[in-house]
Amino acid sequence: MKVASFLENITFNESKPAISMVLETDFSKEIRIVFKKGQIMKDHKAPLPIVVQVLKGCIDFGVKEEVKQLNAGDLIYLKENSVHNLIAKEESIVRLTLSKLDTVKNVDKV
Repeated sequence: MKVASFLENITFNESKPAISMVLETDFSKEIRIVFKKGQIMKDHKAPLPIVVQVLKGCIDFGVKEEVKQLNAGDLIYLKENSVHNLIAKEESIVRLTLSKLDTVKNVDKV
């Protein structure tokens, strides 16, 4: 058994979203992305499918030419290689679920 919290020990970065691995399981990597209001993750893509969930706050989630506003409790699934971006409309905490086969380095590069 493993226990972790996405809402404890929050640390913000001044210039870009703060990214940290919260939990690694046999099948996934659970990543926390902490945004200050206005911070952006520019266009990027993941080599494998992902799930993104807003735990706190509000983000604009862009895929191609479409933007969805995601609020606390909302989640979105993307197929592999889907180009997307995120803009924090307010201070936000986001959960990113990666496949065990993906690497956190791909997220850190954004």
